[in-house]
Amino acid sequence: MGKIKLAIVGIGNCASALIQGIEYYKKHNSPEQVPGLMHFNLGGYLPGDIEIVAAFDIDKRKVNKPLKEAVFAKPNCTKVFFPDLPDYSVKVSMGPILDGFAEHMRDYPDDKRFIPSDAKPVDVVDVLKKSGAEIMISYLPVGSEEATCFYAQAALDAGVAFINCIPVFIASNDEWIKKFEGKNIPIIGDDIKSQIGATIVHRVLTKLCMDRGVRITNTYQLNVGGNTDFLNMLNRSRLVSKKISKTEAVTSQISHDITADHIHIGPSDYIPWMNDNKVCFLRIEGEIFGNVPINLELRLSVEDSPNSAGVVIDAIRCCKLALDRGIGGLLISPSAYFMKHPRVQYPDEVARNMVEEFIEGKRER
Repeated sequence: MGKIKLAIVGIGNCASALIQGIEYYKKHNSPEQVPGLMHFNLGGYLPGDIEIVAAFDIDKRKVNKPLKEAVFAKPNCTKVFFPDLPDYSVKVSMGPILDGFAEHMRDYPDDKRFIPSDAKPVDVVDVLKKSGAEIMISYLPVGSEEATCFYAQAALDAGVAFINCIPVFIASNDEWIKKFEGKNIPIIGDDIKSQIGATIVHRVLTKLCMDRGVRITNTYQLNVGGNTDFLNMLNRSRLVSKKISKTEAVTSQISHDITADHIHIGPSDYIPWMNDNKVCFLRIEGEIFGNVPINLELRLSVEDSPNSAGVVIDAIRCCKLALDRGIGGLLISPSAYFMKHPRVQYPDEVARNMVEEFIEGKRER
């Protein structure tokens, strides 16, 4: 089937987990050896078929460094489960900073925060074209509205498919969808779900309550962690889209009205020593038969970045299938199953069946 040539924006924890995973599954390359994948073979493509051909970042410890080094450079703190990366030919290019750096980070220790490089930004479109990239994936920090729009436009200008893993609304925005449709370029987004994360668990439990006749009266989801994502999100002004994305992912499963006063979903605090571990505290209160009260509490602890990589690796391969088939525009089925804020929300079991049909070629998008 050939290689899938991938460009990555943001060589942080999520990129580190993805790149380590690609190499891990090259070595563990039979179905019996591959825990952690929703699909070992997806439409003929294996995880090891993904080849990184370009990378962009703004941190001085990563810019102009070999990708092999940048993946493990500070402030990255995700679990190292495959340390013996090959000597990639790729060096990390300096991207435009725009709104990708939150100023409050300057108040924190260097090994916990981004340190912007003073290098001159590259011509991103030119790098994409010369690299031969087919797909670009964005791991920009939450709140990077301007930077996300920049890279989305760069993908259009370079003729490269785009996967938006953060809660800036590109693939769920009609204007951007039309732009990608107009150039017949695939796009998947917005805001990646984790494999078994706070949002997917909250959605499933909410849907279970609906299916079993429970009326939900109150619910919250509080998340804490110690990576740069949580440090970045201490600036609450960067969270507008994030809260919308996570909240709509859950409320879309509730069949009755519930006001904002009775649902709270979002990051709670930054705890440095937790590093890339994320802990979710979830509570659902409701009424069962005869209006008798019920409540459910759950604590979920996950390594945040590998958790999302388990979904991204399928999104990349679905995007490649679209390219192979000459399909452009919004990929509805992969977006619905892999993303928190797709253009259209579907129940997860429906979205999963849609993705399977897409992979088999029974559904165009």
